[in-house]
Amino acid sequence: MAIDYGRKRCGVAVTDALQIVANGLATVRACDLLQFVKEYVAREPVERIVVGEPRQLNNQPSESMRYIKPFVAQLRKALPEMPIEMYDERFTSSLAHAALIEGGAKRSTRQDKALIDTMAATIILNSYLDSKAFK
Repeated sequence: MAIDYGRKRCGVAVTDALQIVANGLATVRACDLLQFVKEYVAREPVERIVVGEPRQLNNQPSESMRYIKPFVAQLRKALPEMPIEMYDERFTSSLAHAALIEGGAKRSTRQDKALIDTMAATIILNSYLDSKAFK
């Protein structure tokens, strides 16, 4: 499972059992995300949770980390047995938007921030899976 954490909305993506392909699962309000994840993990097999780690071009943590760190701490407390990893999420929202343009999505679709968030989580998870495949 991957999470693209935002102050208002969070994109969530999951992969198939063989961990080949990531798919967008949902966009969840940030205030509901912890409960959403706990309920999902209770009913579906999840090996680990990957949370997007926003970084600046100079590789320093982004300002957004001040919102993400408390969520990750809550997640670790709520699911102590679950491995939780941070993974570089630079440009995922831009990549998601570019993919919509390339795919010929209408302007109204490209402006759907919930869709962008879910696609960003999918990109994070695909990138994470790709990085593990080559190790």
